[in-house]
Amino acid sequence: MNEIPLSTYGLASSTPAPVNRMMASFAADFRDGVDINLGVGYVNEETIPADHFRVAFNEVLDKSETYRKALNYGGPAGSNVLIESIRCFLTSNSVGGLDERVLGGNEIIIGANGASSLLESMAYVLPKGIIVTADPMYYIYTNFLQRTGFELLTVPEDAEGIQTEILADKIAALGPRADEIRMFYIVTVNNPSCVILSNARRRELVRLAGELSVRLGRKIPVIFDRAYEDLIHDPAVEPVESALRYDEAEFVYEIGTLSKVLAPALRIGYLIGPGGPFLRALVQRTSDGGFSAPQITQSLASWLLDHQIVSQLKNVRDGYRQKATVVRKWIDDRLGGLLENVTGGQAGFYYYITFKDIETHEGSDFFKFLTRTTGNDDIDGPPEARNPRVIYIPGEHCVNSSGELAQTGRRQLRLSYGYENLAEIDRAVELMQQAADYAEEHRR
Repeated sequence: MNEIPLSTYGLASSTPAPVNRMMASFAADFRDGVDINLGVGYVNEETIPADHFRVAFNEVLDKSETYRKALNYGGPAGSNVLIESIRCFLTSNSVGGLDERVLGGNEIIIGANGASSLLESMAYVLPKGIIVTADPMYYIYTNFLQRTGFELLTVPEDAEGIQTEILADKIAALGPRADEIRMFYIVTVNNPSCVILSNARRRELVRLAGELSVRLGRKIPVIFDRAYEDLIHDPAVEPVESALRYDEAEFVYEIGTLSKVLAPALRIGYLIGPGGPFLRALVQRTSDGGFSAPQITQSLASWLLDHQIVSQLKNVRDGYRQKATVVRKWIDDRLGGLLENVTGGQAGFYYYITFKDIETHEGSDFFKFLTRTTGNDDIDGPPEARNPRVIYIPGEHCVNSSGELAQTGRRQLRLSYGYENLAEIDRAVELMQQAADYAEEHRR
């Protein structure tokens, strides 16, 4: 008997995405205290304000006049009390230079399940076509876009983010196919590279999208995903500007999240942008996908934003700053001579490493050493007691396989310093040094 027929998306999804497959395989027999996971993008558990959550929960339930129906269904656009708390947080802290004037001309909506649900919704409400993004790219979302039938136009980044001059050339090279461009999608602190998009590049992206919109006779939405922007912890970084400040044609949208600064379990993602059919379609998609985000988590998020966010942000940024500084020294001391480039360490919790010659993909000696799959028991350890393993995200999964960085990606990796403690990261970098020595010996 034949299997159940699947849609194009269903068929593409019946085979796990590379990172999904790799992480699932590793997690199946992960050994706490032995194996080290530098691949997951989990936040540092020490940054989650558990005690404040306990207080917030009681406050929310006690003040039903403020946090209405906290344990019931909510509306698809989001809780009014949370939306107002986000608005106050952004303006009172001048996040991105936002003020009442800018926010007054835009709307805020809440996703059903974090920022990812808003991004997913965009793939459903936009017609299939071309998505413009940076390379390396946010591999989880871009893989999803490709499985749903979109084509990627990827543009290499430099120290300021996506290179807009190259983007302009690539749009020109499309010729009449430029009409197939559906949106620009830019992660402002890029995942995986943690390169911070400069203010000049933000303005250029808005200008390019504006010119293209005029030429095509329709708005091209520019989506700035600021998931890690609240985690800019290097004091030397210039204050970033919200592109909403110079969006005169009303096609700029920003996606934010509370996952990185409060807790991923809240599943609170929000979008700011001009009202209209696009925004209304996203709200309807939220309704179709489950009415709304849980009212209780929206209420908890509102209380935490109103009462704890300033001190919380300082604690989180200070914690990641310390880890970033220490981990970078270990990378330089143990791997420095082998490296071509390292980005990250100013925001978020990733370093993106490019080796000069050593390959890092799943078939490489470096990867096999760290996953203990070399076939040599002296390196791997006996099957019943494998030597400590280290998992990372290979760069081959973070770049466009048909783009300019396809070969470079085979020498790259993303290292997360967010989840594991410093002692475990120290041990992992030491094992990476051993893996590099092993790979060098086999390369000769």
